[in-house]
Amino acid sequence: MNRLREKYKNHHIILGSGSPRRRELLAGLDIDFEVRVKDTDETYPSNMPVEKISEYIAEKKFDAFVPDLQENDFLITADTIVIKDNIILQKPTSAQNAKELLTILSGATHMVVTGVCIGTTRRKEVFSVLSLVSFSRLTPDDIDYYVEKYKPFDKAGAYGVQEWIGYIGIHHINGSYFNVMGLPVQALYEKMMNSPLNPPQGD
Repeated sequence: MNRLREKYKNHHIILGSGSPRRRELLAGLDIDFEVRVKDTDETYPSNMPVEKISEYIAEKKFDAFVPDLQENDFLITADTIVIKDNIILQKPTSAQNAKELLTILSGATHMVVTGVCIGTTRRKEVFSVLSLVSFSRLTPDDIDYYVEKYKPFDKAGAYGVQEWIGYIGIHHINGSYFNVMGLPVQALYEKMMNSPLNPPQGD
C-alpha cells in the first residue's frame, strides 16, 4: 500500500511549480497531483541570510496560491538556489553569463538549498534541505559544449545535475541528489507523512 496516497486520498494535491524537474520528482512518489503555475514576486530582504532565502520565496509562492485554494486542496511550492562563497548564483541571463557561472563552479564546492512550503488553507509548514555539490575542473570546451547544446538558462547556477554536465563534472554530492534537481522528495515524503497537516478522514 502507498501510505502517502492513502493518507491524502481525500485531498487534491497541487504542485505550484512550472518546473518539469519538480513535476517528474513528485510523480516519482506515485501520487496524483495537479500542476498550477502563478507568477510570483521572488524578491527578498537584502539582509536575509542566504540559507533562508529559498524558504522565504517558497512561502511567498505558497501564499500567492492560497486565495484560489479549496478546503481539501493540499499545496506544495518550492524554490531552489545555488550559493557559492555566500553569493547566490541566479539563472543565467545569456550564454556568456552561463559560461561565467560554470567557470565559478568549476573545481569547487557549492551549496544547493531548496526551500519547500506545504499545507492547506488552514495551515502551512516551511522547511529546507541543503546539499553540497563538488565539481571537478571543467575545461572551457566542456563548458562551451554544455551551454551550447543544453542551454541551461532556466536553471539556477546554469546547470542541471541530471544532464551531461553532471555526468562528467560532478564528482561528489554530500546530501540529497534530488534536492539538487529541485525537490527533496525524501524529506517532502517524511514531512507529509509526519506533519500535523493531516487531511480530513473519510466519511
